[in-house]
Amino acid sequence: MVRRYIEIYSIMLRNSLIREMSFKANFLLWMLVEVLWFVGQIVFFSIIFGNVDRIGDWTKWEVVLLVGTHQMISQLFQAFFFVNVANIPELVRTGKLDSLLVLPVDSQFAVSTKQFGLDSIVNTIVGGVVVVFSLTKLGYVPSPTSIVLYLIAICFGVAVHYSIMLSLAAVSFWIVRAQGLVYGYFNFLNIARYPDSIFPPLFKFIFSWIVPVVVVSNVPARVLAKSLGQPWGLMSKLVIASTVIFCLSRSFWTFALRRYSSASS
Repeated sequence: MVRRYIEIYSIMLRNSLIREMSFKANFLLWMLVEVLWFVGQIVFFSIIFGNVDRIGDWTKWEVVLLVGTHQMISQLFQAFFFVNVANIPELVRTGKLDSLLVLPVDSQFAVSTKQFGLDSIVNTIVGGVVVVFSLTKLGYVPSPTSIVLYLIAICFGVAVHYSIMLSLAAVSFWIVRAQGLVYGYFNFLNIARYPDSIFPPLFKFIFSWIVPVVVVSNVPARVLAKSLGQPWGLMSKLVIASTVIFCLSRSFWTFALRRYSSASS
């Protein structure tokens, strides 16, 4: 069963790459836009650190590493899931979801894996370069354990964004046009690039546990950049939050799908 899904996904990836290379100008333009936006974020924090030495317990290069981590997570999410999830409301509205529901695969898998963005993968690498450069500036060499935990935390961070946006997209089974909710969250997820110490306690609690956006980038960055003797507490926080939100989104998707009236009905 797993092997079959892997084969199907590899075909989807190959088709997406062929489609991307058919429109090279569009590919290069979007990649350039994302890089410029990323550079703008770093410039923004550079201006702030021109007037202060720290933001909470974060130094300048730790914040740059945080921004690079956010870039990696958000771009991986865009590469593998964003376009697919954002298109769910349109599939529901037009009835094109029918063609995916009749496929001999899980419905959530079918709607989540149609397209793949190569330009976002390139921008993920840019974020990784910034992370490595930040570590060089900090003069800190993370342990192999920290690196492994960091990469695992990035995967859980992508899962958080996917789960929340899938739940918002599933609202389209009740609301005719739910794109506003989906794109609204896409803009909102940018708060993950800010140091967690700048947020007031109530805001931090809500967006660390109820809508776990703050922990998405902060936990991986803290595990990697700060010399923590026991990073397991931070990791468990992210793992628990992402697992709960993923299970809830899966349940909500299944529940919402029962309310769908196909175009042929």
